[in-house]
Amino acid sequence: MEQFRQIGEVWGSLKALMVFKDDIQINKRQCCLLFDIFSSAFKTIVEEIRQNLRLEEKNTKWKALEQPLRELHRAFKDAELYIRNCLDTKDWWGKAMSLHQNNDSVEFHIHNLLCTFPIVIEAIETAGEMSGLALATKYEKEWNDPKLFQWKFGKQYLVTREICSRLESAWKEDRWLLLEMIREKKSSGSVGKNEQKLGDLLLKKLNGSEKFNGKLSPGSVLVGAKDYQIEPLNSEISSLLSLSHPNIMQYLCGFYDEEKKECLLVMEMMNKDLHSQIKENCGQRRRILFPLPVMVDLMLQIARGMEYLHSVKVYHGDLNPSNIFLKARNSSTEGYFHAKVSGFGLSSIKNHTFSRSSPGQNGTDPLIWHAPEVLAEQEQLGSSCSSKFSEKADVYSFGMLCFELLTGKVPFEDSHLQGDKMSRNIRAGERPLFPFPSHKYLANLAKRCWHTDPVQRPSFSSICRILRYIKRFLVQNPDHSQPELTQPPVDYFELEAGFVKKLTVEGQLDPMPVSQIPFQMFAYRLVEKEKTSLDYKDKSSESASEAAASGSGDENVALVDDPFLQASEGRLVCSETPEKKISPAKISAESKTRRSLGTPKTQAQKPTPLKPCGGMKLNRGAQMGLGRTSGHALDSDVS
Repeated sequence: MEQFRQIGEVWGSLKALMVFKDDIQINKRQCCLLFDIFSSAFKTIVEEIRQNLRLEEKNTKWKALEQPLRELHRAFKDAELYIRNCLDTKDWWGKAMSLHQNNDSVEFHIHNLLCTFPIVIEAIETAGEMSGLALATKYEKEWNDPKLFQWKFGKQYLVTREICSRLESAWKEDRWLLLEMIREKKSSGSVGKNEQKLGDLLLKKLNGSEKFNGKLSPGSVLVGAKDYQIEPLNSEISSLLSLSHPNIMQYLCGFYDEEKKECLLVMEMMNKDLHSQIKENCGQRRRILFPLPVMVDLMLQIARGMEYLHSVKVYHGDLNPSNIFLKARNSSTEGYFHAKVSGFGLSSIKNHTFSRSSPGQNGTDPLIWHAPEVLAEQEQLGSSCSSKFSEKADVYSFGMLCFELLTGKVPFEDSHLQGDKMSRNIRAGERPLFPFPSHKYLANLAKRCWHTDPVQRPSFSSICRILRYIKRFLVQNPDHSQPELTQPPVDYFELEAGFVKKLTVEGQLDPMPVSQIPFQMFAYRLVEKEKTSLDYKDKSSESASEAAASGSGDENVALVDDPFLQASEGRLVCSETPEKKISPAKISAESKTRRSLGTPKTQAQKPTPLKPCGGMKLNRGAQMGLGRTSGHALDSDVS
């Protein structure tokens, strides 16, 4: 209940901020979209709670909603801070520089909302079932289609056709509005010389007519601002400036310093890289740097950045903690960060060269991050050659990065092998070992990523879907203190394999837009329920079979409807009468008689009639003198 109240407070703050929406000068359409979709989210939650929950059970059945609503509150708070930033009119040119191709509203804030919202809906429905309120049949295969899902559940999951259309158009409209505003400021005559030049640069870039061809604007154009930083550069940069995603380092524009004879890249400001964060906060006694939900969130952000780069055919080639930059999220008191991938483009759009003998920036052997096929190519062609990196090689590096995130240890740091021996061992299949206990589902993800066969490694789109569903599992199971006891009910790679097969049949391509996230999670949930149900049925049938087998006894034992007779391990116990020995001659004669008569296979065997004394026919073990029986034996078998 408290988390729901906090969400209501943030929604009220959003309503108050949007009173001044006409004063938003940059990204106005995206701010309006954020407000509308978060308002729809709050109203939908209110309606779902009314339909599924009772107020008198707020201290009992509502407990399942606490963690999902806490995650939703974080998404609301992030969106509020974004709108506040866009409303701030200070340093307009610096803000125009940092936000002119920013699409965080959709790819970060709405993405996080659509990841969390299905979890909240499911938690409310589960709490409603616990309260005794009937839930209509929802998870049926007939809705396992994107268009049918949108038609049936689009409003409930915030992905109506209207919203999806605005997701695609809001960013484009904001670019056009910014173009008009820059033209107005330039024509007003109230801007200085440097602002005029910066305006010309932004106009060319927003119009798509900015082609550097080795000619960059002079460094004197730069205007100081707190939102970006400058980094020297010695290579071409035109390809980088068109890239835009909330989880990659944004290269805003490039300049040339005539005095120093060097190029400069203007980049957005970040706090520190992941390697420094791990080094400063980890030690021998403290290996786990982040809480588990924070680690999974970082893994998802890194995977999303790589998914975007691969979608535009940019391969990193040097993915490691030194190339992951972090910024604390002001909305979070639980240590969450905004992560961005850096170090790509300049050396990875073409070919990347690295020295096998030189240590990396963080002092570790750079070989540990490279896939075995890359090391094999280096071995064949020489250390000074150029390597062609690929999507699967980046996935391998991601697996190693996940290992360091999850364990706080640099891969192979305990190994005494370095240099050429390290390269040979990696190519031979050696991998770092996860400590015990570890979260098996996350360790399996890392192991699948660093598989020796590149074909067996998943794509980053698959990794993103799996990590979103892992986040769902962590929200629903907030106690992570015992990894061996908290395991997902199914293998997530099985869920992903079925989903990818469906995509292939329908001809859809990755990466899919954020509006498809609720459907992806719904499709995963369908398969999970089906597999869980089948496993339960299989276990039930196995238990029933075992129970029947253990209670049936030997094939020649007749069942007796006597309340005093109890079967135990194929024996029938009905009294404490002394055992009587069976004559070997009798046994031999009876065996010969049975062999001579035989029993037709197609003829059903009738149970031997019981004697009035309540005895029964002995099983074969007793007839051969190998077993014992209590109670009354047949007269013909007793000497």
